Amino acid sequence: MKCQYLIRMLAVVPALVVAGHASADSTGKWQDSQEIYSKVCGYCHEANVGPVITGRNLMPEYIQAIVRNGNRAMPAFRESEINDAALAGVVKLVSTSTSSLKK
Repeated sequence: MKCQYLIRMLAVVPALVVAGHASADSTGKWQDSQEIYSKVCGYCHEANVGPVITGRNLMPEYIQAIVRNGNRAMPAFRESEINDAALAGVVKLVSTSTSSLKK
């Protein structure tokens, strides 16, 4: 079971990174935190690949640490992939959400 999950995640991660970069505007900037969540985080967390992270009252410091360092099958996202300001917006969005943020 764990092996199948890991294999699925290894197949999804490159697509997630490519999709994330392709969806920023022509200057490489995201429109807002909702767009980042929908197009990057939601790719797994709203598709039953990763755990549900919305509406769980997760601590902002925890969310930021997991995004920057990764955890198990979740990859780490470097500042070149999501800058600190954008990450802060996503952290606020997720930590204060009451339900699904899928657009």
